[in-house]
Amino acid sequence: MVNQLSDPEILQCAAQLLVSSGMLSVYEAERALVGDSCQAIRSDGSTRRFWRLRVDGKPLCIIVAPAGGSPAELAEARSAWLIGNHLRSCAVPVPELYGWDEEKGILAFEDLGDVRLHDLAAKQKGEYFQNAEQISNLYREVLRNLANMQIVGATGFDPAWCWDTGRYDVPLMLERESGYFLRAFCHGVVGQEDTGRVEEEFQDIAVIAGSAPAEFFLHRDFQSRNIMVQEGTVRFIDFQGGRFGPLGYDLASLLIDPYTSLPLQFQEELLDQYVGIIASRCSGCEINFNKYYKFLAVQRNLQIVGAFAFLSKVRGKVFFAKFLLPALVSLRDRLEDSHFSGYRRLHNLVDQGLAVLVNH
Repeated sequence: MVNQLSDPEILQCAAQLLVSSGMLSVYEAERALVGDSCQAIRSDGSTRRFWRLRVDGKPLCIIVAPAGGSPAELAEARSAWLIGNHLRSCAVPVPELYGWDEEKGILAFEDLGDVRLHDLAAKQKGEYFQNAEQISNLYREVLRNLANMQIVGATGFDPAWCWDTGRYDVPLMLERESGYFLRAFCHGVVGQEDTGRVEEEFQDIAVIAGSAPAEFFLHRDFQSRNIMVQEGTVRFIDFQGGRFGPLGYDLASLLIDPYTSLPLQFQEELLDQYVGIIASRCSGCEINFNKYYKFLAVQRNLQIVGAFAFLSKVRGKVFFAKFLLPALVSLRDRLEDSHFSGYRRLHNLVDQGLAVLVNH
């Protein structure tokens, strides 16, 4: 049975963490748990719970707690602690971690504020790329730090820290990406049970994507809502799903992100910049990157559609529903590349899905 944690129990544990870390006195910790000093924060797709703690009106930290106390939830918290500290040691711009309660899975993180890269991009939609110097500069900074995370973050990385799997591979693609797309979107949203043996095409795509060298650190949800902007610099969050993987996947997550719907020309500019960064840091890596990127991007796109379908329909998080159509349009456009011309069953499924969403 899952041990359900009450909010007072969580916050009391958090206070003890902060006292033991030397951040607060016992008196300050008690004050931080009452009234406006403690504010619940909504999450996106996660079931985890978040609070912002303040002292004397100033942000102190973010408290993160699992929904319950299942082994998987506690393992995820452990991964956040171990992977986060590793990435900080590699000069990756992730938040500082102040404390972790292993028994209850509660963590105390540095408070990075509320501004996400998505917020800044969405605010400038329309004039977005007529006067986009700020956005362009931020994305260039993201690319530099992404390359560092992927290359340096892989050094000394221990897959035993991973709560899910230690490596991005073909079985994961088939279960969590193309399989997710089939279950959550084709079956759950479109109501299409006869998928015409499309699994054979998914197997083929996954095998090619799985041939990419996978000795780099992979964030696996590297999109604009997981990139904070604090005082003009970028910071990365939600890294607890990290593992070994290929270079192209995280870049695809950033570029085809439905939250921002970056114009294709800007995506191409960022792709060229990234390849240049990688070529300068990892001799020959750009060759394999170019060889496998399009297949990894399709894998990511399948995962996005599956996730948005599941979160909106099953978990009732309506925020994600409006991004489902842009994600599917992105997948359709990606499949127009000549590399995917032979995957007719997948093309047909996407067309059927588009017809349902457009006429809904």
